[in-house]
Amino acid sequence: MKIGSVYEFYIEKTSFPSIGIAYLDGKEIFIKNTFPGQKVLARVNKKKKNYLEAKLIEVLENVDYAVEPICPHFNSCGGCNSQFIPYDLQLKLKVKQVMDLFDREGIIDFNFLGIEKAPEEFEYRNKMEFTFGDSEKGGILNLGMHIKGKNFGILNVDECKIVDNDFRIVLNSVVKYFREKDFPYYKVKTRKGYLRNLVIRKGKNTGEILINIVTTSQADFDFSKMTEMLLNLNLSSKIKGILHTVNDSFSDAVKIEKLSVLYGNDYIMEKILGLKFKIFPGAFFQTNSKGAEKLYSIVREFLGDVSSKTVFDLYCGTGTIAQIVAGNASRVIGVELVEDAVKAARENARLNGIDNCEFIAGDVVKVIENLNYNPDVIILDPPRPGVHPKALKQVINFGAETIIYVSCNPKTLVKDLNVFMYYGYKIDKVKLMDMFPNTAHVECVVGIRRKDLL
Repeated sequence: MKIGSVYEFYIEKTSFPSIGIAYLDGKEIFIKNTFPGQKVLARVNKKKKNYLEAKLIEVLENVDYAVEPICPHFNSCGGCNSQFIPYDLQLKLKVKQVMDLFDREGIIDFNFLGIEKAPEEFEYRNKMEFTFGDSEKGGILNLGMHIKGKNFGILNVDECKIVDNDFRIVLNSVVKYFREKDFPYYKVKTRKGYLRNLVIRKGKNTGEILINIVTTSQADFDFSKMTEMLLNLNLSSKIKGILHTVNDSFSDAVKIEKLSVLYGNDYIMEKILGLKFKIFPGAFFQTNSKGAEKLYSIVREFLGDVSSKTVFDLYCGTGTIAQIVAGNASRVIGVELVEDAVKAARENARLNGIDNCEFIAGDVVKVIENLNYNPDVIILDPPRPGVHPKALKQVINFGAETIIYVSCNPKTLVKDLNVFMYYGYKIDKVKLMDMFPNTAHVECVVGIRRKDLL
């Protein structure tokens, strides 16, 4: 097999996250976003020691269990990847992929509690970052998601089904407005252009909407007419704030270098399990509010009675988990690198009348070196790369009786779990939570106990 050559492949099985595995000439071929039973056309693009990677070109024969996707953008959009698979089967595939990772790492002796369904299969997202661009060179201005298989093409997703109708109305109105203004969108290659992103947040339990237009500083624009247009839209919920962010960074990510409030507030409120949370533009907050309530309920269930115990919440973000478990704990200490998130966590704790939570801003590795408390329980909810090795060793050195590990990346999770097992911990129970239907992603909650206490 040569790099760049195109072959037909039959997908035998999948690996997390939705990477199909085929076989040719005795070699494993990994093909992203393919599923067992598909016959596909793919181009071999990477050669590794024990396997090859190929890029999907076309599905020649789909699976016999396929259903019609409800989103008209599905075949072109690079967002969702499994809308054509019945939801119950999506859940089974996710369980199989995650359990295969556990088996591969030799993690077998635990109580598996299954997977929790998402409360909503569609229209579940409370935040979307849409990108300005075009679908082809010289095409009309689009606002939406990256096109499947293209590095720079942007598809207008005015009928996207993982957000509700308010998102679609705002997106449609903004792209129409700027098409008439003939402003150039930002091009990563040339680093020129003005329009970058539209970020919409909505409190699914409060109905509050925050709209953020992200541009470079390469032009001056009066947003007053656009603001007026947005405020006159016929939405089911209320716009609480309209913002303008300047982002001149070379990164494709939304970075807030300068923020201006065009209308209202620079935040929205959301309610999770009876608590109020103020969400600012740069703050991390679970993108599925209804799913987050289920996820955090699992964490609370795994914790059990901690009424006389000290709980550490590491990588605590805006302190959502810390505050949700605070009612059952003696003391909770949250640690988070992002200072703005810690400020929000402290403010949210005041809003909720919680006085047994302390939040510390700083690198988890450095902060926990200097903490003078001995935690009984540690909650870990790290970013996708997992827990930093130094922090992991320090967590182990605390000797906490219980550790609850919440992970959005099962691949890094199982590596970290093996370290805990090596140092005298046992994987007690595992439960999955499907926060992101129709995508490859899944959340895992793992209860870990010291062996000598079992």
